Amino acid sequence: MLEVEVLGLRARRVGVPAPSEVRRLSMLAASAAGVRDGHLAIEFVDARRIAQLNASFRGEPGPTDVLSFPVDGPEPLPGGVARELGDVIICAQHARDVREAIVHGVLHLVGFDHETDDGEMLRLQRQLLASERA
Repeated sequence: MLEVEVLGLRARRVGVPAPSEVRRLSMLAASAAGVRDGHLAIEFVDARRIAQLNASFRGEPGPTDVLSFPVDGPEPLPGGVARELGDVIICAQHARDVREAIVHGVLHLVGFDHETDDGEMLRLQRQLLASERA
C-alpha cells in the first residue's frame, strides 16, 4: 500500500486541497506509473523555504512551485522492503495550480522526467488532471 504523508497544512488556504485530496492525487499519479506501495511525503512550505531548497539543490535563485527529491526510485526493493519514494515540496503561493504541482512532483518521484522524455510526463500529467475534472 502507498502511504502518503502530508506536512505543512496547518490552515486551509484558498486553492490548496485538503490532505485527503493531496493523498488521492498522489496515489493517482503513482499508480499511473504502476507504483502502488511505499511511502512518500508532500510538504507545503513558504516562499523563503522553497527558495533555500531551490538554491541548495538546483543552484537556482528564488522560489519555485514544486521540487521533488526521489529516494529509492520506483522499482521494488528486494526482500519486500518498503521503499521510500521521496519527498515533494510545494510552495502554494508560487504554484499556478496546486493539484498540478502535486501530480507533477509525484510523477518525478516515480521515475518520470519531462526534461528528457519527449513530453511523455507532461502528457500523462494533463491526462490525469483532465480525468479528475471530468
